[in-house]
Amino acid sequence: MDQFTTASRPTPGQRALAEALARGEAALGAGLESLDASLYTDPERYEREQRAIFDRLPHLLAPSSLLPEANMAVAHDHYGIPLILSRDANGHAHVFANVCRHRGTRLIEAAGVVPAKRIICPYHAWAYKPDGELTGLPRADCFPGLDKSTHGLVSYPSIEAGGLIWFAKQAEADFTDILALAPDLDAFAMADQHVYRRETHHVAANWKLIIDAFLESYHVQRLHAATIASFFADGITTADTIGPHQRAAVGRADYLAQVDRDDWAALRHAVTYTYQIFPSSVVIVSPDYINLLIAMPQAVDSTLVEDIMLIPEAPATNEAESHWERSWDLLDGGTFVAEDFRAAALAHQGLASGAIDKVVLGTLEHGLVDFHHKVEQALQPSLSG
Repeated sequence: MDQFTTASRPTPGQRALAEALARGEAALGAGLESLDASLYTDPERYEREQRAIFDRLPHLLAPSSLLPEANMAVAHDHYGIPLILSRDANGHAHVFANVCRHRGTRLIEAAGVVPAKRIICPYHAWAYKPDGELTGLPRADCFPGLDKSTHGLVSYPSIEAGGLIWFAKQAEADFTDILALAPDLDAFAMADQHVYRRETHHVAANWKLIIDAFLESYHVQRLHAATIASFFADGITTADTIGPHQRAAVGRADYLAQVDRDDWAALRHAVTYTYQIFPSSVVIVSPDYINLLIAMPQAVDSTLVEDIMLIPEAPATNEAESHWERSWDLLDGGTFVAEDFRAAALAHQGLASGAIDKVVLGTLEHGLVDFHHKVEQALQPSLSG
């Protein structure tokens, strides 16, 4: 498994956002905008999004450190197809269908990471290597002429870059926009992090309502008043884009003014960076830890969101464990579930009622406008096809 060296300085884009924060600049839209409420509630539009976006584009699966060693694997079901994410004997990551090539049996049943020097079918014991190769089958004489080399696991396109692993459903998927994120992710030593905790939550809301919450700072002082609001200035966010992805930074200008912006460690302690990875993932890089939020639509009004918390190293003492437990409780349960996800579900309830036909966006919410514009662009092949 390739490991990345901790960067000694920020990328030019990361530093530019911090400089803007230090000057007290806020990324503001030009004026009021509006979106049709039906963008969140129309079942036909949801189906078009599935075909044009979720069946076509690359999607985040997991951090590299979920499989920290060779010959490991984990099952993943939340993108609508049964998957195996594995790391082979040479350290390379793969994504396969969690389906035996004999009779279609599910191979890995466990929810967590499992040893995978051999992946063995529980039905007839066909055996596969973690690189997908079919290595053996009982009573091979009963399958005369079977070419094992053509009966390996069904493979999906995937890429490991910047300490994260993505996959796509279609063979012609283009990972160029994902690779563009790698320098920023490498700057956070993403591949060297330890997976502290992972939890999947069901949110009774359209997937875009969940992503919306991480594209504006207007709600922070209001929705998060009891949890994280005190860490951030009201509405002071700087942002830009990397291809279709949005990058934002928040922090306190008074503290940043005293920080050497070429000192990456000091800057990391002063700034929280957030990446909205198009279409439906969010990476939140706090000073001490990193949260990956992966939204996986299940229906027009139902989304599964996996929260994965990464920390620099496994807790070595009870005090360290207690510290990270408090951090997890603050973000996962206290902030994301009780506040962000709850707000998304309440918004979906209101929009589904049909009481309003438009949502209004202010100048602190221009990130939503950009995001929905990109969703609309991605739908165009579906609309014309």
